[in-house]
Amino acid sequence: MSEESRVPVIAVVDDDESVRQALAGFIESVGYEAALFSSAEEFAGSGCHRDDLRCLILDVRLPGMSGFELYSQLTLSGRSIPAIFITAHKDPSTAAWATKPGVVKLLYKPFQPGILLEAVRSALALLH
Repeated sequence: MSEESRVPVIAVVDDDESVRQALAGFIESVGYEAALFSSAEEFAGSGCHRDDLRCLILDVRLPGMSGFELYSQLTLSGRSIPAIFITAHKDPSTAAWATKPGVVKLLYKPFQPGILLEAVRSALALLH
């Protein structure tokens, strides 16, 4: 895709390669571009803070920095990107994150593609 097309980029940060690949395939099948990262540190060091980055899909539990820590770091640095958190682990502290500003949705694995698409569209609508 050319830079001129301004296709929204959805960043996926998940340590499970099969999850990253599945999410990328889905994201691209509905017309968006996917940027994949295996850790929060990889994302933070990537310079993937381009203007066309429109949404983050973050796994809650990652080796090293968690998805929550990455999101907090971005927020503190003044970078506000709507986020969708995904996790396989239900606990009250995780659920509390669903109410934070900029967090569009908290999804528990496994989730339906339509629910994810609805969340992505909600995230993209926040930036218009």
